[in-house]
Amino acid sequence: MQQPIVKIERLSHRYATAWAIRDINFEINQTGIVGLLGSNGAGKSTIMNILCGVLNQTEGKVYIDGIDMRKDPESAKKQIGFLPQHPPLYMDFTVDEYLTHCAYLRLMEKKKVKDAVMAAKERCGITHFSNRLIRNLSGGYRQRVGIAQAIIHRPRLVVLDEPTNGLDPNQILEVRSLIKEIALDRAVIFSTHILSEVQVLCKDIKMIESGKMVFADTMDAFNNYVEPHSVLTHMEHPPSEAELLKIPGVTNVQFLTSRSIRLFFSGNQDVTEHIIKSSVHNDWRLREISLDKSSLDEIFAQLSNKSYKYD
Repeated sequence: MQQPIVKIERLSHRYATAWAIRDINFEINQTGIVGLLGSNGAGKSTIMNILCGVLNQTEGKVYIDGIDMRKDPESAKKQIGFLPQHPPLYMDFTVDEYLTHCAYLRLMEKKKVKDAVMAAKERCGITHFSNRLIRNLSGGYRQRVGIAQAIIHRPRLVVLDEPTNGLDPNQILEVRSLIKEIALDRAVIFSTHILSEVQVLCKDIKMIESGKMVFADTMDAFNNYVEPHSVLTHMEHPPSEAELLKIPGVTNVQFLTSRSIRLFFSGNQDVTEHIIKSSVHNDWRLREISLDKSSLDEIFAQLSNKSYKYD
């Protein structure tokens, strides 16, 4: 039976007297992108630092391709590529100099380094910048260099910490595309506090809040589990709040402008149909209607209250 690429068992870590994470369990068994989602301070960085061998956990086990990180950290780390939130780039190195240096840090055989550097540059689309100083690259291309160092030794697992943070919209799209390509033949853990990033990129999601796992499943399961509880509408002839509250399922009404209204509902999946029918019948001139997306804080609250069982 093939070993999981990553296996974490009852992982806990304590700083002084406070637990940063407690009883984290999950496995990654195949290639693709897994989202590690959590608000700032939730415990994501602690998990990644332990996973990558930067930090020794207080309790629990971490296995990379079946290798115990604590018992054989060197062998385990050979299977990991890590891009921290602030990539450790040497600004006065050229791209080639930096990637060559990173290959040697990964203990690669000397005869394989040149080909590995070329392959990583081609994969990340930075070959034409081989001899350029890293300080003279744009933010997007610096991030590509950071990703190149994480994959230069062809690891089975790549861990990316907020890889699109600080990039402009075009650079974000480029880095997303690169991450998708990299994930075709290895497992990628994508850490972020931005829900939309996970929804766009990931097929599985692990959600951390206050050091505990509150959700671990596929994105499809997540989208089905956390249901929207309000709709945004725009009406040319909106009725009074009292009239809107008569619609079956509507529990509360919030006028955003004179014509834009948020309608809250509970337990009625046909509420949009009722709104549309009421608008047609009463000539409210409904122009737009869309399910409102919950904020990340609201989603964490819903999941915590529902006590989702992930293990």
